[in-house]
Amino acid sequence: ALFAIPLLASFIAVQVKPELIHTLLNVQQVAEYEAMYDPALPKLGRDAESDLAMFGHYIMNNISIGLRTFASGLLAGLGPALALAVNGFMIGGVAGHLQLSGHGDPFWRFVVGHAAFELTAIVIAGGAGLRLGLDLIAPGRRRRIDALVEGGRRGAWLCLGVFAMLLVAAFIEAFWSSIGWIPAWGKYSVGGALWALVLGWLWFGGRDRHAA
Repeated sequence: ALFAIPLLASFIAVQVKPELIHTLLNVQQVAEYEAMYDPALPKLGRDAESDLAMFGHYIMNNISIGLRTFASGLLAGLGPALALAVNGFMIGGVAGHLQLSGHGDPFWRFVVGHAAFELTAIVIAGGAGLRLGLDLIAPGRRRRIDALVEGGRRGAWLCLGVFAMLLVAAFIEAFWSSIGWIPAWGKYSVGGALWALVLGWLWFGGRDRHAA
């Protein structure tokens, strides 16, 4: 909710009042996003840099966001809540502007492939951070330090999963999402399959173990 509601709200708001995009981005940033998703570019979402170089960039950028989102839970849970909401507002606003300005097709073809792993991982990192914040402010009958250690251990396991998901997302983003010649139906088919894989894994994963 902290991520999805701001995302949908900003997407719709920019559709209704296009000038609202300038409350999130300055004129230069808007122009850069439009240039990134120019339908005439051979590569979607970026310039002609090598796929391998972009793979490394995506790893560093995405994983740093995920780890900061989790660690900010020590700010009484306010950090993850703010990080999720701000990311939602930004992504929704950019998506809304690009859709309205005629750059929607290359944008959606670019993001649909890696979004399942990347966005879900960020939300999981935010949830782990919120849990850590709750352990800090409401430890129950445990000592606060014991609650933080337990929450930190649980969060560390979650962050290992987040790391793996963001690694996969970076690989897809660098070597698949950026390909411009694949038609929309191909991109959306693969994206739908990846969303089904991620959501199915989260929904069914570990059920046998808990039953035992």
